[in-house]
Amino acid sequence: MFFFRKKADSSSTHVPFLAGIATDIHSHLVPGVDDGVQDLETSLHFIDTLHELGIQQVITTPHIMMDRYPNSAETLTAPFRQVKEALREKNSPVNFHHAAEYYMDEYFEELMKTPPSLFTLNGELLLVEMSFMCAPPQLHQWLFDLSAQGYRPVLAHPERYNHYHNQLEEYKLFRQWGCLMQVNLLSLTGYYGKHIQKTAEWLIDNKLIDFVGTDLHHEKHLSAIKAIAKDKKLVKLLETYPFQNKNITTVTANY
Repeated sequence: MFFFRKKADSSSTHVPFLAGIATDIHSHLVPGVDDGVQDLETSLHFIDTLHELGIQQVITTPHIMMDRYPNSAETLTAPFRQVKEALREKNSPVNFHHAAEYYMDEYFEELMKTPPSLFTLNGELLLVEMSFMCAPPQLHQWLFDLSAQGYRPVLAHPERYNHYHNQLEEYKLFRQWGCLMQVNLLSLTGYYGKHIQKTAEWLIDNKLIDFVGTDLHHEKHLSAIKAIAKDKKLVKLLETYPFQNKNITTVTANY
């Protein structure tokens, strides 16, 4: 299959190029709840393909954006279980779980204050995002509040926030604030534009990135991800950069 590569030791065994990543922590594969996949069949197809590429565990992250995708346990339980059961029936080897990608705005501030607990990647790590146009003025306070509650915030796709592109040193503040960062795999290919690719590479070069994620929504994303096998430089980066995805081996069951 064209998205496989040979091991560096020139053995005859082929290894999927995402095998070293092992866990995808950012995708939209709960059907019909956000702008990601819209039906069970597509969800299963995407999960199967990620497994062929080397992913062993998928922690999918539906949007929770209260003015657009006001998701909660009530909206996520049934479609998540549907995918989980279908994977079980076909004896899929993929561990499938869900967390969420929380949009940080005034509604998120209320969510932080209101039980039940937020959906995390592993009981501690919490995936968050912000506006692509400007950072919320309360950003530092919200990250501090999350840490005080025992969460470890993980900022999704920092390279896509245009307001930081001309002040790259600002990214280092997230480290000081105890926030981890997750780069989108396709950002490193130029899929979202050269400016975003350049910023992603700067973050990688400065060792500011902790995780990588597919942020998989639709077929165009999947096709672009599969094409990475032809990019020897990026495949090498995936082999050598110390992404922490593979260390997330236990997740808290949501249901």
